[in-house]
Amino acid sequence: MGKGDRKTRRGKTYRGSYGNTRVHGAQPAVVGAKETVTKPAAAKKAAPAKKKSA
Repeated sequence: MGKGDRKTRRGKTYRGSYGNTRVHGAQPAVVGAKETVTKPAAAKKAAPAKKKSA
């Protein structure tokens, strides 16, 4: 359990890898930050009805 151990945080730091014990990219939420707003999915218009030929 040390630098050579791939399953511990110290071993991951030594090797420069990421995983469950050393998660990469998870940033804590900033106080006072605005929430991201997602646009609702645009509703598709129905195709116009085909005219029947007589």
